[in-house]
Amino acid sequence: MTYLVENAVTPPTDCTEEKSNPLTTATGVYVTIHGHFYQPPRENPYLDTIERQPSAYPFQNWNERIHQECYRPNAFSRIFNPQGEVIGIVNNFEYLSFNIGPTLMSWLEDHDQETYKRILEADRQSCQRLNGHGNAIAQVYNHIILPLANQRDKYTQIRWGKADFRRRFGRNPEGMWLAETAVDYPTLETLIDEDIRFIILAPSQAERCRPLPTETHCEPEWHGVGGGQIDPTRPYRCFIQDGRYIDIFFYDGPISGDIGFGDVLDTSANFAQRIAQAVKGDHRPSQMVSVGTDGETFGHHKEGKDRCIAYAFTVEFPQRGWTVTNYSHYLSICEPTWEVELKPVTAWSCMHGVDRWQDDCGCGGGGDWHQQWRRPLRDTLDWLRDQLIITYEEAGTKLFNDPWAARDEYIETILDRSVENVEEFLTRHQRHSLSPTEQIDALRLLEVQRHTLLMYTSCGWFFEEISRPEGTQILRYAARALELAGEVSGVNLEGEFISRLAEAPSNVKSYKDGGQVYHQLVVSAQVNFEQVAAHYAISSLFTQYSTEQQVYCYAATQLDYQKQSMGNLTLAVGQVRLTSEITWESHHFTFAVLHLGGWDFHCCIQPFKGRLAYVEVKEQLFEALKQASAAQTILTMGKLFGDQSFSLQHLFAEERQRIMQLLTAKTKKQLDQLYTQVYRDNYSILAAFQRDELPVPKELQVAADVALSHRCLTTVRLLKEEIEDLQKTDTRLGELEAIATEANHLRCTLDVPEAKITLETLIFQSLSHILKDADPNQIEEEIKRLVQMVEVGNQLNLGLSLDKVQELYYCHLYEEIVPQCLDPNPENGEYGACRWTPSQLCPLLNLGQTLGIDVSAWL
Repeated sequence: MTYLVENAVTPPTDCTEEKSNPLTTATGVYVTIHGHFYQPPRENPYLDTIERQPSAYPFQNWNERIHQECYRPNAFSRIFNPQGEVIGIVNNFEYLSFNIGPTLMSWLEDHDQETYKRILEADRQSCQRLNGHGNAIAQVYNHIILPLANQRDKYTQIRWGKADFRRRFGRNPEGMWLAETAVDYPTLETLIDEDIRFIILAPSQAERCRPLPTETHCEPEWHGVGGGQIDPTRPYRCFIQDGRYIDIFFYDGPISGDIGFGDVLDTSANFAQRIAQAVKGDHRPSQMVSVGTDGETFGHHKEGKDRCIAYAFTVEFPQRGWTVTNYSHYLSICEPTWEVELKPVTAWSCMHGVDRWQDDCGCGGGGDWHQQWRRPLRDTLDWLRDQLIITYEEAGTKLFNDPWAARDEYIETILDRSVENVEEFLTRHQRHSLSPTEQIDALRLLEVQRHTLLMYTSCGWFFEEISRPEGTQILRYAARALELAGEVSGVNLEGEFISRLAEAPSNVKSYKDGGQVYHQLVVSAQVNFEQVAAHYAISSLFTQYSTEQQVYCYAATQLDYQKQSMGNLTLAVGQVRLTSEITWESHHFTFAVLHLGGWDFHCCIQPFKGRLAYVEVKEQLFEALKQASAAQTILTMGKLFGDQSFSLQHLFAEERQRIMQLLTAKTKKQLDQLYTQVYRDNYSILAAFQRDELPVPKELQVAADVALSHRCLTTVRLLKEEIEDLQKTDTRLGELEAIATEANHLRCTLDVPEAKITLETLIFQSLSHILKDADPNQIEEEIKRLVQMVEVGNQLNLGLSLDKVQELYYCHLYEEIVPQCLDPNPENGEYGACRWTPSQLCPLLNLGQTLGIDVSAWL
């Protein structure tokens, strides 16, 4: 689905004189805004999913929050007229030069296909516009600091980043973003080996530069630029010792700083004026103003700034005659004429080289807190990496033709864990035909290496304290690598690892050091198969599982299940086979779970011991349940399963919260009824307080808020159920209008997030039906009903988000309604096959006004 802002916003053109085409010949001013879009990997290493992060409230986790504030808005950025109506929807990724971290792209692919596809489409569109050179560039896979990595890890990070890029964008990357732009000459050599054509650096990373030698000028003078004085309007060539080279762009440091920390994005005109200040007036044939910043600046760090750059790209820059381009396209028409030498080891966010990721350099510190933990943490992880190399090579040479080649290509399996793909990968790399046990060990070894790479994610050192979520996360990856290595080879490295980690002092007294952080925040979060089985067992009391069920990254096969209730006691006994979709390890369990009512659960797990033993367990447990004694049933469970048990607290966070909601539903219903009765009994008193403008007693106001929220939610749920019945739909909408009137009169605050989401969904579905399937003769009534839903949501102060509704309408307006019904073909003056008559088009266009779309040209 593509939205064309050009239909609504057409920059002026000057045809009075013929000029060179700036897309094929380097002429004039070019502008490149590069956005580095990245989030650290946050997945639980055992579940391969991001668990709830309370600090991201009201969203489940920070990926979700930043996605809603930044990634999606940039894929559907609005341009408004002075009346606040949408006149354009711009895909900023079609104009931005950008990289998106591979782990973030994987998350986007799983959680918002629409935005994900818009990003891919933007790259294709930019390829078409810029002679085959797309806006997207690759990134080192999981954002490790390459100068601090060993040589083998450098290659794997680059190869994984390239492979991930190829799979998504369907082409080889020309450029690569380096984590924190951290670079040294060995890193450049690796990039050259891997056919990376260019990189982007900060101006402070250059040491000196000069024009490239020519036949007439074989020894040009070097110019020192170590203080950040390098001219960023041209590309540079950087040679390594063997004569090979890589091209480098240096972004404009002052403008980039103003974008990140100043007010330059307050308006598009302000932004364009700041860009104009960087244009050189020395009459050179072409120049490029290059800006580099965190992509999250446009929406997350600075709310709404996606709209600023959308207008700049499509209106402000073209009006000034500037060409919006990307680095690879500019290189294709303007090869470097200067060369540069870099400082030995540098990064864009540390003035001490790369010490921010290994030493107490002061960067990223806060208050009186030190970063003395950084060096011991780095040394400990380096020690672990080297120990795991030994394990990997010793075990891997028995299974793989070339263990390191297998690791480099393991990205193909990470991106596609289907059984067929994994089997093909193992067949290609196996030293001999692998038995099922050897296949599991092979996958475990590769996961050891994956987690070893993940534990170097740069964010672990970036901030001021080892116990922050970022530091804890990389230690969780280390813990998983330790565990998997032990399962394959029997080696136990954890004790030495913790001992070394204890040398990393924490700023938080309760943790003391890295060893305690590991014990308190990492070990407690580890997950084994028994916990997954307990999660399955307890949640089965509230979910009717199918025979084959996905439980995070485990395939759960239900082999038997029986549930009985006696009074307020519920007992379930069953068998489940759990198989890791990552390592293929599989376990067969017998479980029993007793719900005693309320929050009390008692769950026991044991390996399956055979059918006869299982039948006996079932018989004894259900016989104990017949006595209607919780104590007797628990004693029997202990006798049959042993002392270890699991409770609601052992469930993984999201499912635990879902069950808690279900368990409180009955209590909440009773409270809703109670508050509703209090509200009804005291309505006249409430009205009197409001009439006389007196403060309403808090107890009565709360009763009114709860009672009307309950009525609103109940009515919205009925509206959803009855939406196909037009008469009932009208009745429910009338009831919601009455509730809104009552709530506004009594100044009630309705807390109904479910109603908001439901109404947004119904409005979207209704519009989709009107535009695609509705009988044109009934369109006026259907539009009237949709408008009523929008109005009722506004009257209820739900804060409806109609972004997706706007996007759907805007797309159809410019791709179907306008070309088929409103604008004749310029060649023959004829209209397309319009579905609607003029009298039907009028309410359809009025609907656009209701949705905040500018349709005045056709009305």
